[in-house]
Amino acid sequence: MSPERRHWRFTGQVQGVGFRYRARWAAQALGLTGWVENNRDGSVELEAQGDPAALDRLVPTLTGASRWIEIEGMTCHTVPAVLDERGFRVRGD
Repeated sequence: MSPERRHWRFTGQVQGVGFRYRARWAAQALGLTGWVENNRDGSVELEAQGDPAALDRLVPTLTGASRWIEIEGMTCHTVPAVLDERGFRVRGD
């Protein structure tokens, strides 16, 4: 089975609360590759690639133990897979 890739955009209390680093931890724990970055408008974008079941668990894993992250809006859509991607990175550091 080929990997699936999804692109999310999150709004709410998602900057300044460790969202990107928690996203990297969650993605690595689930065996996903991709990236996460802050946007100037206060939103956060995330792309992750891997097993569809692991992708389904990404957002609950990311937000499950954080009392500071408050997602008010979220969009998600499937995008083309990136061949030979390695690891998950925080962009903008």
